[in-house]
Amino acid sequence: MLRFLPGAPARGPSHNGVNQVNHMPDNILSTLEHDPSKGKGTILFGGSGFLGPYILENYPEIISVGRNPCPNKNRHIHVDSLDDLSALDDVEFDRVIYIIGHTDHYLMEKEDVGRDEPSAFDYHTVPMFRVMEQIKHRDIKKFIHFSSVLIYDENRITLPVSERSPIDPYKNRYVMSKYLGEELCKFYRNWMPVINCRMCNLYGPTPLERYDLIHRLAGKLLDDGKAEIWSDKPSRDFIYAEDAAHAIVDLLYSDCNDTVILGSGEMTTVRHVIDVMSEVSGCPITSLDKPVSGPMAFRADLTTLQKAIDWEPRISIEEGILRSFEFEKRRRGL
Repeated sequence: MLRFLPGAPARGPSHNGVNQVNHMPDNILSTLEHDPSKGKGTILFGGSGFLGPYILENYPEIISVGRNPCPNKNRHIHVDSLDDLSALDDVEFDRVIYIIGHTDHYLMEKEDVGRDEPSAFDYHTVPMFRVMEQIKHRDIKKFIHFSSVLIYDENRITLPVSERSPIDPYKNRYVMSKYLGEELCKFYRNWMPVINCRMCNLYGPTPLERYDLIHRLAGKLLDDGKAEIWSDKPSRDFIYAEDAAHAIVDLLYSDCNDTVILGSGEMTTVRHVIDVMSEVSGCPITSLDKPVSGPMAFRADLTTLQKAIDWEPRISIEEGILRSFEFEKRRRGL
């Protein structure tokens, strides 16, 4: 049963767009026209995760840094621990993309944490502090940190949601850890320009295990031929990972030094998501009409983002769902 119910951005045709893609691109990470020469002098933490490979694949000049090698051909610098970044002493860089964290919200949000069990703060807050403290005396032109739109107060927001909309950072440890990351951004602006990027519902093809609606639905339908969700009533703002990758790299060269929301600026119902997924899979999806947490409707105000960069998303929700499903199908050898 699928409980996690993110929503989706809808750009392009609303239903016939399912037929936009007739085959899987050879390189699913890089399908949009862009300038691949950008990124020189940039290091990226988190290249083995979900979003990192999209950025690295499209911008081969960006250097991956971390314990686990990235799946791309970019240069990778191994570090055993973020407590010691001496491996970067002789590396020339002045821009940083920091995407280290944990995406299992349920694990991060559970009420009790065991004595020796890592918490959201161990995954999000402490590592970020370690990195920023070690690089603060370098001539950093831009540092990009990633927070979440889950930080907003669902009982007080109005649409569209902007960077100045009311927040509630005390919902659970996951959200609190993101809030503390945002506070670290404010503190380290004493040394470097920092963009705090509040991500909407990110989705797209990946070989990793993820907990978002589209990824979980694709796997469930391919494995079982059917799926159930708690509710089809919420509406969300989804953004395809490759679209997000290009926006992030553009932000590296912007004058922005504040919080921005990164989404599609569109709102799509979960009902539409499951209708499209049912069509591309040929399998039934049942809504149990149970109560769900989170706002019933969310759409990002992209005014700040689009003042900072000349960008708009190019992958429609229909095309993105089809790509995600076909990737999962190919990954299973079906």
